[in-house]
Amino acid sequence: MRADGPQQPGTVLLLHSNDLHSRLEQAAKFSAYIAEARNRYGADRLLVLDAGDHMDRMRKETEGTGGRVNIELLNEAAFDAVTLGNNEGLSWTMDALDELYGGHAHFPVVCANMIRESDGGRPSWMKPAVFVEKGGITFGITGVTAAFRDFYIELGWRMLDPVEAAAEQVRRLRPQADIVIVLSHLGLPMDRRLAEEIEGIDLILGGHTHHLLEEPLVIGETVILATGKFGDYLGRVEIDRRADGRGFAFRASVVPMAEAAERPEAAGVIARGLAEAEAALSRVEAVLAAPLEAFDDRESPLPNLLAAAIRRHTGAEIGLVNAGQILGGLPAGGVTTGRLHAICPSPINPCRMTLTGRHIRQALEEALLAEWIERPIRGFGFRGERLGTLAVDGLRIVYDPDGPPFGKLREVTAGTEPLRDDRLYTVGTIDMFTFGIGYESLKLGTDIRLYLPEFIRDVLAAELADAASVEEAHRIRWFARSGGAHLHGMPPGQYNENRFKQNIQ
Repeated sequence: MRADGPQQPGTVLLLHSNDLHSRLEQAAKFSAYIAEARNRYGADRLLVLDAGDHMDRMRKETEGTGGRVNIELLNEAAFDAVTLGNNEGLSWTMDALDELYGGHAHFPVVCANMIRESDGGRPSWMKPAVFVEKGGITFGITGVTAAFRDFYIELGWRMLDPVEAAAEQVRRLRPQADIVIVLSHLGLPMDRRLAEEIEGIDLILGGHTHHLLEEPLVIGETVILATGKFGDYLGRVEIDRRADGRGFAFRASVVPMAEAAERPEAAGVIARGLAEAEAALSRVEAVLAAPLEAFDDRESPLPNLLAAAIRRHTGAEIGLVNAGQILGGLPAGGVTTGRLHAICPSPINPCRMTLTGRHIRQALEEALLAEWIERPIRGFGFRGERLGTLAVDGLRIVYDPDGPPFGKLREVTAGTEPLRDDRLYTVGTIDMFTFGIGYESLKLGTDIRLYLPEFIRDVLAAELADAASVEEAHRIRWFARSGGAHLHGMPPGQYNENRFKQNIQ
């Protein structure tokens, strides 16, 4: 518990991290700092913790090793405990997590608000809380993670209320612990709530919303700390026992890592992970007879193919996906798993929803405007730069590029009939839109079904192997009012459909 007064310096040093997102070189810098601190303080007076999202499958080494490179880096630095972020919990199946943490981790995972749906239990590697002894101090450590219930249920997890789960563990830990720590991957607003509603928490080490607290946030007797994102900072807390024995004082800071050196042992872990990943990602998924181009500001065949893949995978009438999901085109020849990962790195899942024609029409109008096409997107699984226009399947759109905003559409056909504003349509799209990110009318869908664990690049891989689907992706969906195909931003009539196909192939 936090206290002022006379202190005995240097009792225990706590180092903490959050939201590394597979910036592995930063993990190697952490390791060097941790090793130096361990030499100075001794292993028995150093406590090292992580608050989740250490992994990110956009990184080649993480993808190609199934996350083992991240576990090995945590092992190498000798972390004492971690909690799961959504990038661990939602990016891997339960079996994969069993292999990762049960088979490779040398540290406990603490997470109080995840249990198996099948039996209400937890895997052996996951604990609701642990006790750790350092420097004669008993630390009671629990963890909680963001409860994306609709997503986790598809992977076999039942998510408990994180505040209730944390409160239960704090009540259990408090009588036996000198200091109670919550590893929170809930975000700063929820961390404030934990501090306000739960008595007995000494430290909250937070993450998820990528907030950097250069100065501790103190609410009542609880100190809230966080280190931002991507390993830019490592958190440091000097914990001193008061001379009169009545409690502890915490001196917290964040340590910038920009100029820090990488520990050679950790750099070796990364190098071995890269070699393993490159071998694993060399598998050929498909062979293309001709290149497939991709643009995010106008129609192009590879985003068209992704929209078609999602529509077919979800069994929907219409496919809609933002072209910004595709970061580059594909050349003729073999398409490897690694190349597909490079151009579509986002850990985003397909979903199916029901939308009115009116809501679809609004999104199509937005897709013709630079304000939406150029909109930067951060988070929610997106690993590109900007939203991009909409790639579609199952629609034929005639529009006037010179028309006013939200007055450009002239004719929209769904299947063989005009799109009706009052009719309900099944739409295959992406989970990102359900959060109201990007094309906002798409968050209004109902009867939502999520498809996990597959990512959109997985369904794209299957579609690339179908030569007929690849050929169909060259068919234009967007037509200018004059009758020529208008690829957003190009003058009407510059391309007709046949010339578009020839140009792409």
